[in-house]
Amino acid sequence: MALETVAHLDEIPLGTRKVVKAGGHKLLLLHLETGFYATQAYCPHLLAPLKSGKLLNGHVLQCPFHRAQFDVTSGDVIRWANFPPGIQALNVLRGERCLATYPVVIEGDQIRVDIR
Repeated sequence: MALETVAHLDEIPLGTRKVVKAGGHKLLLLHLETGFYATQAYCPHLLAPLKSGKLLNGHVLQCPFHRAQFDVTSGDVIRWANFPPGIQALNVLRGERCLATYPVVIEGDQIRVDIR
């Protein structure tokens, strides 16, 4: 395990999110009702930043650009990019891809991510 400290507990109150760096990558750290989750910071569709995406059903993050939806607890695709109309033609070239997720460990007041 390659744990790297990315934030302190008081930096990310419940219901918030923050872009952090770990292992040379930008990650999105989310503090949800069920705990802390770390994902890649950019949508795997066309690399749009996910920080401003909508959170649906408590754990589904929707890309603010093309509305792809991902379960932040697993990285699974809930719905692939479907907006604006016609984007599906581009999806032939840019097929469905899961959101990368990273294990989060809390040690004292530190939030650490396993960057593998």
